[in-house]
Amino acid sequence: MSLTLRNTRSCRFASTTFRRAAAHQSRRFASTDQKKYEDCDVVIVGGGPAGLALASALGSSQYIRENLKIALVEAGDLTKIQHWVPAPGTYSNRVSSLTNASTGFIKETGAWSYVDEKRTCPIEEMEVWDGVSDARISFSAAEMGLETPGVGMARLTENLNLQRGLLRHLQEIPEVQLLQKTKVQSITKDEEVRGGWPVVHLDNGRTLRARLLVSSGLQYGTSLLTPAKVGADGFNSPVRSYANISSFGWSYNTQAIVATMSHPPRGAFEGPNTTAYQRFLPTGPIAFLPLSSTTSSLVWSTKPPLAAALQACAPAVLASMINAAFRLPEISIRYLHKRILEAHAAGASIAPSEIQQEIYWREQSHAIDQTSAYASAVIKPSESVGIPAADSEAVPPLVTSLQLGTIASFPLRFNHAESYIGEGASSRTVLVGDAAHTVHPLAGQGLNMGLSDVECLARCIREALAQGADIGSYTTLLPYAQERYLANHTLMAAVDKLHKLYSTDAAPVVWARSMGLEVLNELDSIKAAIMMSAGAQGIATRHNSSAWNIAAKGVENVVATASGVKMVGSAIGGAVVAGLQGLLKGPQLK
Repeated sequence: MSLTLRNTRSCRFASTTFRRAAAHQSRRFASTDQKKYEDCDVVIVGGGPAGLALASALGSSQYIRENLKIALVEAGDLTKIQHWVPAPGTYSNRVSSLTNASTGFIKETGAWSYVDEKRTCPIEEMEVWDGVSDARISFSAAEMGLETPGVGMARLTENLNLQRGLLRHLQEIPEVQLLQKTKVQSITKDEEVRGGWPVVHLDNGRTLRARLLVSSGLQYGTSLLTPAKVGADGFNSPVRSYANISSFGWSYNTQAIVATMSHPPRGAFEGPNTTAYQRFLPTGPIAFLPLSSTTSSLVWSTKPPLAAALQACAPAVLASMINAAFRLPEISIRYLHKRILEAHAAGASIAPSEIQQEIYWREQSHAIDQTSAYASAVIKPSESVGIPAADSEAVPPLVTSLQLGTIASFPLRFNHAESYIGEGASSRTVLVGDAAHTVHPLAGQGLNMGLSDVECLARCIREALAQGADIGSYTTLLPYAQERYLANHTLMAAVDKLHKLYSTDAAPVVWARSMGLEVLNELDSIKAAIMMSAGAQGIATRHNSSAWNIAAKGVENVVATASGVKMVGSAIGGAVVAGLQGLLKGPQLK
């Protein structure tokens, strides 16, 4: 056989083999193209409260359930939260203050009936004061006409209690797929049939093709006591990377200490434990949030070295320092902090008896009456029985102990996405909650902002579906971005200014902020307008900001025209008043 003939036969064989292989490959792709993707209308990444609330809101509508396929992907094990059964008398250290507007939204979805309301507490009053000047502002539900028992200005609840309620609600909605213990490995763009739908590749081998991909932010993890860590959908998540949405922000060089505190009940001649207290110290604000008659939650923002030193102390020392932080003048608190820092640097720890003696000596030097509520060195629970001191409700109850295992801390930062919706190649993606914004917890805005995001996005999806529009299109998502971005940014900026404003003990600044606070405290109508715009009256006031704008302008002018503050009064007055809008929504951890 000639060489030419052999080459000809070889080429024919190779050509035939190639055509067969190509045909087989084509048939394989043709047969698997329909199976390799599971089409979903909405895919939510992140099983924290915001993600669960969005799934709950969408699933609660029969019209949406019948027309949209919804899936939620969470890297953590949510069954631990769904079956969470705390020991009697114990509370988790992660709490949120839900405004009446936020609570109203959850009730509208039907999820609130699954939340254990006995583990929630209304905030009927708030006491906020300057740790340097002691200038104070007080808020009461009665000033708002919210005198219905159990309503209050806001409601404290453990995040786990809310999350568990949302999960139980979703359990009654089988149309919503809950894919837990499942991580997102990567996200690509579908270039074949759907024309740009995001394709979510999961670590269990499943692949979801989404008409709309929602990033709800940090997962709230599997730990039931420690603060959340960055989970499946944090700042460097696959969703954020796919959407190519950058963000801006900074670290506050501040650490938040949280714990669950035990204390005696209020006496018979005092009101119930439904007052939230917050004192602004130069090192950061400290908040006392009621959970039950004998239990409250701590949120103490302070410098990282001090946070580490306080955590290293015995729980009894930290309890004494909490009591002192609400009572002693700032100069003595600064000295106590110095003692604790020095001991920690030397590898030692101050004994509980030693810190109590130091506090007692400081109280005597400041002439604090030992029968006053401001005396904390010697705790006598029996004194709660009988006629209380005249100033007993000006400060929180004395902490007697800290619940075992609840002391924790985490860093604080400001971060805001530059956009809430993806464009171009990253279209059909949207950010809500922690994926879109992170804010200082002093004003309690994290979860409330996230729930407002969810309410708005669910409304946009519902309206688009009713009109026959594409729920993932830029046109559909634009109203969400327009409504929520400015509202969130304005509030975040105010909280940031408030943090910076109270992080100094410079005399002119202290004087200006104190005057603004005291003037505001005397104007009941303006305080009522602030609370009304802050969501205290319910969901109907969520979008109403005109009353707040009037109130803010009035107080800003009062401060700006005050003698001696003309150069800085306008900026400081605006920051004080603007920050108070957020503050009144209730302290909460994010």
